[in-house]
Amino acid sequence: MISYQTDGTKMPDIKKRETNAWIKKVAATYGKKCGDIAYIFCNDEKILEVNKEYLQHDYYTDIITFDYCEGDSISGDLFISLDTVRSNSEQLGVGYEQELFRVIIHGILHLCGINDKGEGEREIMEAAENKALSMR
Repeated sequence: MISYQTDGTKMPDIKKRETNAWIKKVAATYGKKCGDIAYIFCNDEKILEVNKEYLQHDYYTDIITFDYCEGDSISGDLFISLDTVRSNSEQLGVGYEQELFRVIIHGILHLCGINDKGEGEREIMEAAENKALSMR
């Protein structure tokens, strides 16, 4: 089940049924099925709090993904700062909705096993994001 919650912010205007179908389609391309996935849309203050408490990182970010995957079933809690999504969209010169969906699928790609911190991994993640966005 894919759920959407908010913490300190308004729910973004997304079509949940369509978004769920898209997420499931992307996961299937990696041989995965969706288990329990919770999106928690929040503000910068909340994501900083989560980042400090659980990851010992003292900075803002657009998404934090907690991975609870087992076998070919992806599950996790995905915290998304809508404040950072908005500022990133402005800095990158892309629409807010486009950036929001990029971040939404970024967390799913992490759950599917794609990383973005090591040598050459960022480019692999960007290609996977672009492919997933084209499936929307």
